[in-house]
Amino acid sequence: MHVCQRCVSLLLSRPLSAALQHSTRALHQRSHLTLLQHSTRHTLSQRHSRQTWRHFADHQAASPDVYNKIDLAQKQVVPLNSEVHRIDLDAAVHTSPLQEISEEEAVQIQVPSALPPESSTLRPYVDKSETLSKLVQLGVNLWKLEQRPNVGSMLVRLDFHADVAPRLLFLKDLGVEESKLGQLLTKNPFILTESLDNLEARVSYLKSKKFSKQSVAAMVSKAPYLLNFSVERLDNRLGFFQKQLGLSAEKTRDIVTRLPKLLCGSLEPIKENLKVCELEFGFRGNEIQHIVTTVPKVLIANKRKLTQIFDFVHNTMDVPHSLVAKFPQVLNAKFLRIRERHLFLEYLGRAQYQPSQPNYISLDRLVFLPDDVFCSEVALATLEDFERFQKTL
Repeated sequence: MHVCQRCVSLLLSRPLSAALQHSTRALHQRSHLTLLQHSTRHTLSQRHSRQTWRHFADHQAASPDVYNKIDLAQKQVVPLNSEVHRIDLDAAVHTSPLQEISEEEAVQIQVPSALPPESSTLRPYVDKSETLSKLVQLGVNLWKLEQRPNVGSMLVRLDFHADVAPRLLFLKDLGVEESKLGQLLTKNPFILTESLDNLEARVSYLKSKKFSKQSVAAMVSKAPYLLNFSVERLDNRLGFFQKQLGLSAEKTRDIVTRLPKLLCGSLEPIKENLKVCELEFGFRGNEIQHIVTTVPKVLIANKRKLTQIFDFVHNTMDVPHSLVAKFPQVLNAKFLRIRERHLFLEYLGRAQYQPSQPNYISLDRLVFLPDDVFCSEVALATLEDFERFQKTL
């Protein structure tokens, strides 16, 4: 909007301002009377209408100065499209960025966030968060992580260069394969919040116990939470297995390297399985040592499954403890496979598991051979015969 200086001077003139106020009232009365004339045209007489206009004329004659000043202002106004002395009244007054403001004004300032303020999924953040986009490139499954409480908000708050990159470099220097980093972080994103000093201290402890760098890297890949536990806990776990099982330091390192979950999970299921092997199954101490060092998974196996397999092998198949301890892999096999193959051999009259008897069949050949090899070499039958027999069970 542009108004010339001449109009501004008129607008700021006190007499004209007063005149405009009087003229506004007069025009309002005139408009009111005009409407009155239109509304009473059909109901009032012509005489009453003439009296109304005569009253308005008298009122106009009583205030001649008002209308004279309005006419004078209209004659002196310069057209708005004139190029002479324009003033831009719409020009906004911009405050300086260096101008001091009060604390109340500072609190009211709203800074737009680059990230969505709230979301039930991490998808809206991926394109705007460097951390999330880099994790996706590494193969991290964000869908699985966002299902876990507070993990999504934790990842959004992480800075890639300050929090994520140093720990990725640490894991890579440790020997963890780059192709396994995504899977590791999917299972344990909390390693990104662990102190680098703590991570290095735990690795140094394992190396001091004569775990090789390759062994530590393999253990971390298999058990992603391993480095989240303190040095004291790792030391207690290693001491437990060495003392409880009566193993040497070398054998303890061997079973822990093969099954590093032993250092991460609860000790209660392990203690319970050891009692089951000793009290319910009736294995001796040296037999338990051999079973554990050969198949460490027996320590963390489901108790019900373990009991079901041993009961079938020992009581139904009539296999003595010594043979079960000699081939403990059978305790880690699938119960359905053991049952189907034993019943098929029994149907054929070839279920012989005593080494001193002819046509002896060892437990490892019974369990771990593929179906076609088992049928041709052990059962001396065709695969079709075995499949037809399975349908009868």
